[in-house]
Amino acid sequence: MESYSFLLIAVILTALAFDFTNGFHDTANSMATSVATGALKPRAAVLVAGVLNLAGAFLSTEVASTISNGLVNDSKVSLVMIFAGLVGAILWNLTTWLLGLPSSSSHALFGGLIGAVWVGAGGSAIRFTQVMEKIVVPAIVSPILACAVAVTSTYLAYKITQRTAGHTVNKRFRAGQVGSASLVALAHGTNDAQKTMGVITLALISTGVLAHGSPPPWWVVLTAGLAISLGTYVGGWRIIRTMGKGLTDIRAPQGFAAETTATAVILSSSHLGFALSTTQVCTGSILGSGIGRKLAKVRWGVAGRIAMSWILTLPAAAAAGAGSAWVAGQGDLGVAIVAGAAVAATVGFYVLSRRKPVTPDNVNEVPSLEREIAGPSAV
Repeated sequence: MESYSFLLIAVILTALAFDFTNGFHDTANSMATSVATGALKPRAAVLVAGVLNLAGAFLSTEVASTISNGLVNDSKVSLVMIFAGLVGAILWNLTTWLLGLPSSSSHALFGGLIGAVWVGAGGSAIRFTQVMEKIVVPAIVSPILACAVAVTSTYLAYKITQRTAGHTVNKRFRAGQVGSASLVALAHGTNDAQKTMGVITLALISTGVLAHGSPPPWWVVLTAGLAISLGTYVGGWRIIRTMGKGLTDIRAPQGFAAETTATAVILSSSHLGFALSTTQVCTGSILGSGIGRKLAKVRWGVAGRIAMSWILTLPAAAAAGAGSAWVAGQGDLGVAIVAGAAVAATVGFYVLSRRKPVTPDNVNEVPSLEREIAGPSAV
């Protein structure tokens, strides 16, 4: 245990803090549509999602290996860089959570790390080919693919059941949603929990605790799974409201189609080691389910603002990670300043969120959602 320095322990704790924000930021991915259609009660939904996120964390480590051994040259990465990258990712997660925007926690993490490593070790330490193949290309393809498949699935769901009474269709699909939402939560654990595992493993490799190319130790898998599941149980109600009610008027057949589509795409990517954004996949499938139902209203203004947040995530998190790396690189005082600023910002975001709280009791009340997401300029 003497190899575990104070800074390494701080990095591990910061990584778990990011994992926690990843959990409540992405609860909507698996449960927004089920909450919106009434298939699951809000508090029951986050409990189911939390438990299955933990289970999913133990099913695969391919994505973790992509992060710890693929995106950056681990021999050039220091603990300070990893710490700064995590801080950048946490700050962007909290910003988009406050705005109720389902941006990608995964891309926030990647952006934060890339920015911090670039400042700390130069561009040569970043494997841009891997970044393109494992992050950028899946980020473009996955939501489009999920949207297209969900359009087809939703159309077929309504076509096959068109002669069945509407209340019967909704009742049966709501029952099916319990299973499909659970599968999304399980798939989310196989993909997103691994990203924190990969970061902690990278930190352990960079300090010599683990050999280069090592997989995540069992305790890393367990703690990362627990952190993301606890965050999921807390529930990111602001983003659940946006995804469940903001993009389109979700009904049970749409919710079932969106969830099964997202599960297939996420599990396939986890098997291949692609660290894609589960948020983008789920948002794309929800949008597709809206397009696939005849006469469904799709709120393109909300969709446009979500897409803009996706575009900004990598560069914004990279800028935050780079700034944090520059300050933290000045020595112990710099690290303390970055840590203090991160804690102060977290408290500030929480205080701001209490002005217009979103809870399990009002998560489906959205009289002016587009205006709230757009901000004061839209009034």
